[in-house]
Formats: sequence, C-alpha cells, structure tokens
Amino acid sequence: MPDAIAEKLHRWLEWTVQAGASDLHVVAGHAPVMRLHGDLTELPEAPIASDEIETLLLSACPEDALKRLQANKNADFSFECPVAGKVSRFRATLFLAGGDTGGCFRVIPDTIPDLAWAGFPADLAAKLVALRDGLVIVTGATGSGKSTTLAMVVNRLNKTGGYRIITVEEPVEYQFPREPNSVVTQREVGADVLSFADGLKYGLRQDPDVILVGEIRDRETAQMALSAAETGHLVFSTLHTRDAKGAITRFPDLFPSDAQPAVRSQLAMSLRAIVSQRLLPSINKTEKRHLALEVMWNTHPIASAIRTGKIESIDNYILTGREEGMYTCDESVRLLLRAGKITRAVAEQNVRDVKFLNH
Repeated sequence: MPDAIAEKLHRWLEWTVQAGASDLHVVAGHAPVMRLHGDLTELPEAPIASDEIETLLLSACPEDALKRLQANKNADFSFECPVAGKVSRFRATLFLAGGDTGGCFRVIPDTIPDLAWAGFPADLAAKLVALRDGLVIVTGATGSGKSTTLAMVVNRLNKTGGYRIITVEEPVEYQFPREPNSVVTQREVGADVLSFADGLKYGLRQDPDVILVGEIRDRETAQMALSAAETGHLVFSTLHTRDAKGAITRFPDLFPSDAQPAVRSQLAMSLRAIVSQRLLPSINKTEKRHLALEVMWNTHPIASAIRTGKIESIDNYILTGREEGMYTCDESVRLLLRAGKITRAVAEQNVRDVKFLNH
C-alpha cells in the first residue's frame, strides 16, 4: 500500500467506490471523470492543473511501478486504500500524454462476483471447468469484463478443490480465497515476475493443473500458452479481439509468417473454447450493464478451419453449432432485447444485421 495517497486523489477514489463506478480517469486539463454503468460522469471538481497532476498520481504509485513508469512511460499496478471504513483495491494504469502524467483507476471488487450477478450462464461455466486440459480464450474490448469472467470460472475450480492453480497477471486483480485442498499462487508481472512468458515458463515447474494468464500479447507468451495446453494443463487467457474469429486470426499473427502454419496446427489441437463478450448499457441507466456473449467450441469442422486458415467459415459453424453449445453475439443481443434489458437502439448497434432482431 502506498504510504500516503494525496487527499484529493483519495477523495476522488472514495466517490468512485461509493457511486458504484468502475473507473476513475485523472487527466490534466479535465475534471476527474468516473465511468458509471458505461457512461462518463464528471466529478464536481475544477480541472486538474498540469503542475499538480504528477504529485497526485505518484502518491498512489509504489516504488517498483514508479521505476517502470520512468523506464517505459507506462506502468500498471494494483494498490489498496481505506474507503468508508474498509480497504478497497484498485488497478492503476499511469501513462504520459503531452508531457503530463495521466492515470486510470479501476475499482476491483473485494470478492469475486457470482455468476448470476454477472449474467454469465451457469451451464457454460460448468462446461468450462469440466475441461481437463487445453486452451480457453476470453476475448472482448477493454472494460468488457474479461478479468471478471476468468476469475469467476477459475474460482469455481478453486472451490471444487484438488487443483494447483497459478495466475500470471498485470497487475493482480481479484484475489482468490484460500479453499481446502486447493493451492493458488498469484504472480504480478513487474513485481513478482518479469513478463507473462516468464510467469508461464517458471509456472510450469510448479506442478500446476490450471494456469491463468492475464493476457496473450506477444509471441513468447502465445507459444508458452500453447505448449502448456498441449502438455496436459488447462490454460485460461484473454485476447483483445472483437469476436471468436478475430481471436483465431490474431493468435497466429503474433508469429512470423513462416511459422504460422505450424502455430495454426497447434492451435487447432489445443484450443477448447473461445468466449467473446461485451457489456451493453441497461435500459435503466441506474443499473449495471448486461453481458452479451459469443461462444465457440472447437469442434472437428472448426479445428479443420483453423488448421487450413479458412477462417471465414467459422461464423457459419457457430451459427449451426447450437447443439454443441455455440451461439453468436447477435443471438445473445436479441435475447437481451426480448427480455427488456436493453434498448432497441443499443441492440441495433451491436448486431451484424439489424433484420436479425426481428426473427
């Protein structure tokens, strides 16, 4: 925990937590802004001056993160501070823009949410935790709840017992509770290990059953994740792509072109499922956003499409794969619209074909 967070920043973090917002943005020249149910709302404060913002933000920054900020112009870290009589946790990203330091603070819930609260299907979670090995990828834009989904699914394994679980995160967000007959080790990139790839490499020497990799963002991490999945481990990770098809394209693109056929072959064998998600604003602006999902399971036809690079056929296999538990984001959006949870305008913005909503 930082020694003494600046009074102003502490006050803004308190307001953010008490409002139930997800993020606080602190940028020079703007009043502090929080994101509440997907919308940006200014706090009743004056715009932040360039000559004070660095002092404010660095008051929350631990020494190791400060060194990363100075070296890389960016730093991710987590920290705790007291809010309304209890300790709250935050994920922080500090960055430079126009010569000024800026910051974004994500509120981390003190407990891992349950599936019903998040709107994540219990039957889908049950299928994911029943997997014995292989790679599961969760995709979606920043802020779409990927970390929450991974935490909920992995915590089900944790509660079941009998699993050695290793996580490699940047930074550590949800903290897994101690459960009988389970051992969880959470390592933070930058603080406990140098990179995601190193976390995976050394994690494989710690007798894991389940590995959670916060994000696959480079070739080394992608290769280690594939190798771990191939050798009998269940690996969960995220990619920043719009949908399942995008994830299948993005993964081999992390490698040189001459290596991509071999990588597609490995992915076709090791991949188990891709879950792509979005958070859509509620019809009631005071309520939390609703989860829309696309679910793809790696069936034989999909594995063949991955291996041969015929990615354009993936969407059709998802459409026709309902018996295997697959469905498109369009179908998920249509269900939310019919249930009266989102507006027609939001639904139309999030489907490929507006006519589909009328079927």
